[in-house]
Amino acid sequence: MAEHEPAIGYRFAADIGGTFTDIACLSPDGVLATRKLPSTPEDYARAIVDGIGALAAELGIGLDRLEEVLHASTIATNAILEGKGARTALITTRGFRDVLELRRIRVPRLYEPLYEKPAPLVPRRHRFELAERMGPAGETLIPLDLDEVRALAARLAEAEIEAVAVCFLHSYANSGHERAVAEILREALPGRFLSISCDVLPEIREYERTSTTVVNAYIGPVVADYLCSLQQRLGEAGIAGRLLMMQSSGGTLDVAQVIARPATVVESGPAAGVVGAARLGGRSGHGDLITFDMGGTTAKASLVEGGDVVATDEYEVGGGISLNSRMVKGGGYALKLPVIDVSEVGAGGGSIVRIDAGGALKVGPDSAGASPGPACYGAGGTEATVTDANVVLGYLNPDALAGGSVPIDASLSRAALGRIADALGRDLLDVAHGVHRLANATMMRAVKAVSTYRGRDPRDFTLFAFGGNGGVHAAALAAELGMTHILVPPGAGVFSAVGLLFADFEVSHTLAWRHPLGADAPALLAGHLAALEEKVLAEMRTHEPVRLRWRADLRYRGQGFELPVAIPRGPVTEETLAAIRASFEAEHIRSYGHALGNHRVDFVSLRVTGTLPPRGPSGIAGVRQSIAPAAGDRPVYFGAGHGLIATPLIGRTALDGVARAGPFVIEEYEGTTLVPPGATAARDADDNIVIRLPDGGAS
Repeated sequence: MAEHEPAIGYRFAADIGGTFTDIACLSPDGVLATRKLPSTPEDYARAIVDGIGALAAELGIGLDRLEEVLHASTIATNAILEGKGARTALITTRGFRDVLELRRIRVPRLYEPLYEKPAPLVPRRHRFELAERMGPAGETLIPLDLDEVRALAARLAEAEIEAVAVCFLHSYANSGHERAVAEILREALPGRFLSISCDVLPEIREYERTSTTVVNAYIGPVVADYLCSLQQRLGEAGIAGRLLMMQSSGGTLDVAQVIARPATVVESGPAAGVVGAARLGGRSGHGDLITFDMGGTTAKASLVEGGDVVATDEYEVGGGISLNSRMVKGGGYALKLPVIDVSEVGAGGGSIVRIDAGGALKVGPDSAGASPGPACYGAGGTEATVTDANVVLGYLNPDALAGGSVPIDASLSRAALGRIADALGRDLLDVAHGVHRLANATMMRAVKAVSTYRGRDPRDFTLFAFGGNGGVHAAALAAELGMTHILVPPGAGVFSAVGLLFADFEVSHTLAWRHPLGADAPALLAGHLAALEEKVLAEMRTHEPVRLRWRADLRYRGQGFELPVAIPRGPVTEETLAAIRASFEAEHIRSYGHALGNHRVDFVSLRVTGTLPPRGPSGIAGVRQSIAPAAGDRPVYFGAGHGLIATPLIGRTALDGVARAGPFVIEEYEGTTLVPPGATAARDADDNIVIRLPDGGAS
């Protein structure tokens, strides 16, 4: 595949978190510069525009030299979690009004008989049925009554519906009825967001298809308003570069296409850092990684195997801990679109510390967020947080973070955590260390969800730590898991923004195709894949070489669920079919422990994905230092076995290729990395901090 020519201008990336907004810039010659500033929840776009403007001014470049602005955001996820999506209606086939209520039989809490599933995003009074019916082969069983559709459109207009989801039975086989309804709705409800399943998810599974189509409609107006506002703000500031947004699958997409299919960005925020880890970790010779991203509100983990991210299309959003599992279902809303497999828990620097009714110390999942933030920020927060505990322990700078842009008052941390210590009758430092360890125990759930619970041994992987707090907790977390290698990349504190700069531009299209894997399949398969490729290339609108990948979902006849298998791109022959079957059976053994030999295998769906590599350098050639390197030392508490130790403070550049023994603290503009007693750290050729723990963890 031919590479892009280097970009003429600069590329900026912005990632919005619950506490901070991170900005990263990659120059045409590969030099990375970063900026970190508090998020502005009342208007998230303001922090992005302000941060880009400030960083551009610091670099001495005009805003007209911005080639691209890349963006990742949790705006879609937050709309679902907070119940602040659009007033949505669902139109479906008569008899299927309650699919959103019936869902699947599985529930996430096996021994809780009174467990209540989340309320549907569309209440029953806004779910409507039409007397139409398609068969599974696309045959019309009951014709669509257009007069009935027009009458329903008038009712929706009176109900002040903001978005409409349309999902008819078997529309993946014949989309005629859905498209006829959409045409009438566009005329009768101008300006309303419309989501039809044959465009959003033309695949089998009635509940998953309905749920995904509804999610797309529910967040549509919210995402559209936000992105249009961001585009306007950037334009007013004189920033004319192309605006791209990270998809949940790990590829970027033009904003206009995101507005048309907003469900593709539900997990936009977590994806960018994982993509960056796969690209930059691979360049450094680390192909097998567990990514650990700890921010101010949540901690996230994902797996990179052989340099590739692990993706899934079995995902639920809105279930407390967001994760993919074939066995744990029912806690959120099904989203059957490609998503990087990320496990997320409510544990971050802003997680609030309290004593529960039983007198036990608890951390999170509620967070102090960006406002008022931890007590040490001095912005009105009075409750102790994980960040306050880390300040008390000496892990974080007691005066300021982010190069002085976030002032710290350590006395407020001691006061807030002191109230907890007094109530427990314990020493302040012991309680602070307990908070640190409790946070690690919570975050271990996320790491195990993508490793141990999937049959992977964490000890076989390197922990790739980033996020504002990732470097502070990485060593202790790795030690608990028996891991011995940790990688902290340059720009770690803003690495989700950095990862955006290395993500491919990506477009995917799918087709439901229920057909046996047999002798008559090669010509049909080749024709369908060629048609999907044509759609992908038309949407990508480029003359540059595109990397095209093929995938099929297959299952044994009689099975309820399918498995994804890559198809080698090229002429489709009987040998191709044999390779597909072999790959399917290998995946079946890996997933379920057995294969069924000569049992018939069926295609269920096909997917073609096109990608273009990012413009500009493929790696980081250097990092622009935003603050003077740290120097001196301060007392740091490493637990009762060590007590307080006068610990050196250094910058990343003080490390070289020779391992330096801990303890010491590495302070940078974007974040802090803790190297405990018993561990060593060095800096590799790609500017990564490489921490090694002895077998059994740091002492």
